[in-house]
Amino acid sequence: QVQLVESGGGLVQAGGSLSVSCVVSGSIASIKRLGWYWQAPGKQRELVAAITSSGSTNYADSVKGRFTISRDNAKNTVYLRMNSLKPEDTGVYYCHARVYSDYDLSEYNYWGQGTQVTVSS
Repeated sequence: QVQLVESGGGLVQAGGSLSVSCVVSGSIASIKRLGWYWQAPGKQRELVAAITSSGSTNYADSVKGRFTISRDNAKNTVYLRMNSLKPEDTGVYYCHARVYSDYDLSEYNYWGQGTQVTVSS
């Protein structure tokens, strides 16, 4: 069983900052990739940022220069620092992990429960 537990998020005024974090636990050999996805009501879930085990990152164009993703491999934790927040950043942020099973090294995808980020204008 693999669990992703998110924390952080909340309400902030436009221009402010927030951080979210996600801890991955359970029966895994290692984590291939960690990411954060955003979903607003009535919209599809979209990639915000992702980071590989080697530290390579990619970001959605809309957050480049404002958001920073990082990870602590020893703690199986991924962070997302969000600066210069805009009202259009409002939504539920989901943590995603692509992991290698400790049973057969197959790859699996897991999701966190989501954390709400609300940016007021």
